[in-house]
Amino acid sequence: MDDARRRLIWHGMFLFLLGLLTGFIELQFTNPRMGLAAHLEGVMNGTFLVAVGAIWTEVALPKPAKTATYWLLLYGTYMNWAVTTLAAIMGTAALSPISAAGHSGLPWQESLVTAGFMSVGVAIVAAAVLLLVGLRRRRGDGAMPAKVGVHAK
Repeated sequence: MDDARRRLIWHGMFLFLLGLLTGFIELQFTNPRMGLAAHLEGVMNGTFLVAVGAIWTEVALPKPAKTATYWLLLYGTYMNWAVTTLAAIMGTAALSPISAAGHSGLPWQESLVTAGFMSVGVAIVAAAVLLLVGLRRRRGDGAMPAKVGVHAK
């Protein structure tokens, strides 16, 4: 098994476990609703990493882009769980008004969580775009040849 593929699957299972463990203590957080969100982020992001690990050998990108994708995936998934857990601990409402209903943190806490969620969003979107580019059909892999120009009569 490809080493990066195995590591993605391992990290996925580890993050899945973190999500499960978070579920055991979600009622202990300052904001239990955000604790539930942290539990779900761990479980869903862990599952996502396992799925990406399963298809990793199909992702055809230049080595630097594939390396960047790998690290963006790990950063985005782990930080999504971590920032959501931090938001649950602090009781912040940053970028999650529904989950935060009636809660708010100190201004510096709100800023920290906002920056964290923003960086997660950028990382995950970038990783998703890179994965899509790496999974597109290429010439010679069974794809129909592109039609160029107009047929002459």
